[in-house]
This record gives sequence, C-alpha cells and structure tokens, in this order.
Amino acid sequence: MNAGDQNTVSREMKKIVIVTDTWSPQINGVVRVLQALIPRLEARGYAVTLIEPGQFKTVPLPFYSEVRLALFPRHRIVQILDTVQPDAVCIVTEGPLGWAARGVCMQSNRPFVTWYHSHFQLYVDVRLHGLLAPIHAALKRFHSTAVATMVSTESLRKEMLSVGFKNLLIMPLGVDTKLFVRNPTPPIPLFPKPIFVYFSRLATEKSPEEFLKLKLPGTKLVIGDGPLRAKLEKIYGTSHHFVGYKRGQELVDWLSCADVFIFPSRTETFGLVALEALACGIPVAAHRVMGPRDIITEGKDGYLSDDLQEAAIKCLELSPEECRKKALLYSWERSVDAFIKNMSESVVR
Repeated sequence: MNAGDQNTVSREMKKIVIVTDTWSPQINGVVRVLQALIPRLEARGYAVTLIEPGQFKTVPLPFYSEVRLALFPRHRIVQILDTVQPDAVCIVTEGPLGWAARGVCMQSNRPFVTWYHSHFQLYVDVRLHGLLAPIHAALKRFHSTAVATMVSTESLRKEMLSVGFKNLLIMPLGVDTKLFVRNPTPPIPLFPKPIFVYFSRLATEKSPEEFLKLKLPGTKLVIGDGPLRAKLEKIYGTSHHFVGYKRGQELVDWLSCADVFIFPSRTETFGLVALEALACGIPVAAHRVMGPRDIITEGKDGYLSDDLQEAAIKCLELSPEECRKKALLYSWERSVDAFIKNMSESVVR
C-alpha cells in the first residue's frame, strides 16, 4: 500500500471496534496478534476500541479455566457501539462476545468483518469426540453473515472455500524481528547440548505429550503453561525442564539457548511460535500440516515429517542464518496494511 492509498483509507475509516473473547493475561495466538496489530493501527492514526472479556462478568471455560467467558454481554456491546459509532467492526473470535456482537451488528444493519483464527472445531473434538460436525456447522453459520472473513494463508482460504465458506480475504501474520533476535549469551542455566524446545500452550490440541515422549539426546525444554502442565510435569518433570510462560526479552533469552524447535500440533491455521523460533535462528521440526507447511522450506529452515524425532535430529544440521532469513519475510507492517485494506474495502461505504 503506497502513501496515497493510506491517506485515502484514513479519510474513510477512522474508528475501529475489535471484538475478542480472549485477551491478556491469556497467552495465545489471538492475543499476540492483536497486541501486535492494535498499537500499529493507533500509530497510523486509527482509534481502536477493544471489546474483551475483562469488561464483563465472566465464568471459566470448563476444562480450560484460563479462558473466561463473558456473561450476558449484549446490552453493553450495544452501548459501546452506539457511543463509539465505529466506521468498521471486526469480530475476531466465535465465543460469547463474538456471537453477541454479531447479533447486535445484524440487528442494527451494521456491516462487520470476521476473522477465522483457529480450528476451534478441532480443539473441541480432541476433548469431546462427536461434536466436530455440529461445531463446524455453527462456525460456518457464524461467518456466513459477515461481509468478509479474514484468514491467515492461501491454503487455509482454499480449504475453507472447499467446504462452503465465502468472501474470504488473506490477512498475513508477522513476527517482531526486532524483539526476536538470538541472544548469544542468554542469562539462563547451562543445559547439556543439543537443546530441543517445545514452545506453546500445554493443552490437548497442541499435543505436547508427543514432544515429551520423543527419545532425543541432550536436553528437552518446555516453555509455556496451560491446563495440562501439572499432569505433564508430574510425569515428565524429572527428565524435562518446565519453565512456564515467558514474555518479551525473557522469552527470547530462553529461546536463544535452543538448537531446534519441535512443534507437534496438528490443529494450527498458522503457528506464530514457528516464526518466533525462526527469527531467533532456530529450525523447526513439525508435522506436514497447515501452518508449518505454509512457513517451512524443508532442508533450509526445518523439516516436516510424521517422525518428529528424525526431523528434529536432521534440523541440527540447518543454518541459523537461513532460519532468520525466513522470518524476515513476515512483517507486522505488511499485516497492518492488509488489515486496513480488508476492513476499508469490506465495511466502509
């Protein structure tokens, strides 16, 4: 987008409301995307109003107490939209706030854009088998009334088109390559080399136990937390190092000691953690599934295989410089450009 295009968009779209069912202190892909996106939008002169669970009474999500569900949010959403009078509304998640905002927008004939971030139906199916079809139908219904739905990759767009989703726009994601830079002397304990790291939520849909069961030399490091941590640490804590959630430079310091990032999840639509590892010069061993296969160039910055043990060992031979080069292709500024273009062309009349 050139300067003239940005000025045109700025005249048309000044105020944006973003609705999300997940927000800080949660740590997940949606939160991290929004934390990168919102300040960059504001730096370009957009007024962003966030509607998130902390503004409402909430209850914990069963089986996942870190996630809080907003109770009876519709009235307050009406008040916020009436007060702000936004030029554009983006609904990021399909939870109680997302459904309520959708209903309010439809009732008031206010166009809105949705954002398909996660294969939520797969997340539920790994916990409660048999709900895949009805949840998929509900998600399709949710997004069907949006003027457009944003997705992170072309492969995800093609998959969704094949099952009947419509009006899909690409919203590429990025990585902060100024923050995620390998620290050659990180202030952390020395571990036997090589060091293989798992870096994600400790939740069923991320398959952390597959990583923990791998037979690998050196050290296995677990960065992250979640509903499975207590159970997994009890079983594997004597032979693995669990360090919990890390943020900012502390996260970069822990990643900087690693030689290979192992990403066992099969439910991703993208996988920001893979980009963050690559930015620190760490090759990625992952399954050949959506997300990793959209990012990784095999033999240069990672390997994709059903056999993660073999893939991880092969990654030890790869160049940190090639990994960093891949991450530099993914800019948050490019993401912001796409978000502005998608929103302005979809909802501004």
